[in-house]
Amino acid sequence: MPDPVQLYQQRLKRKVHGAAFIFYTRLLFRSGWFAVEPVFTFLSSYPEAIKAQVQSLVAQGRLAEVLAKRYPEPLHEIQNDKSLYQFTQELKQRFVKSSPPVSKVCFDSKIHLDNSLGLHSFVSRVQGGKLKAKQEIRISALFKQLPFPLLKMVVVHELAHLREKDHNKAFYQLCQHMEPQYHQLEFDLRLFLTLRLLEGKAL
Repeated sequence: MPDPVQLYQQRLKRKVHGAAFIFYTRLLFRSGWFAVEPVFTFLSSYPEAIKAQVQSLVAQGRLAEVLAKRYPEPLHEIQNDKSLYQFTQELKQRFVKSSPPVSKVCFDSKIHLDNSLGLHSFVSRVQGGKLKAKQEIRISALFKQLPFPLLKMVVVHELAHLREKDHNKAFYQLCQHMEPQYHQLEFDLRLFLTLRLLEGKAL
């Protein structure tokens, strides 16, 4: 018998869209092959009342409409590594100037949003016979296609990690200091990802 998860991944690769895809994912869930219904994949930590509202929007086919009204602006201009680096450095200079320097900022097509929004890493390189650690920030290339406020939110998230390695209270306070609407934007990003998942688009 074929592995249902492999079948699901094949459907994703074939970009099966619309009601047929939603029916297929829910069929797998109801058959016990998914621990979490796809509608809630990115919303598992939210209250049941919030998840019920999202499920209602999905059932009515209105999730895309709601997001389009909330973010009517066209795609942003940050479409390459150079502009992303400049934008990130501007935020860093404004809010976390004293934090360690970031040597590289780039979009990364290998980062999939079912695992991570971005990546903040320490990279050790040999320079002049000495081992030096540099900090890099990599952002999923999917953010080229998403509204600018969501890109800013994830950049803020990665910059906050320069000071706070863990997702603790101080970390989220710093995120909100840099972007007051941080929590709303994170929720909206999860709605966009939910929509893409239900439409069978790559994450």
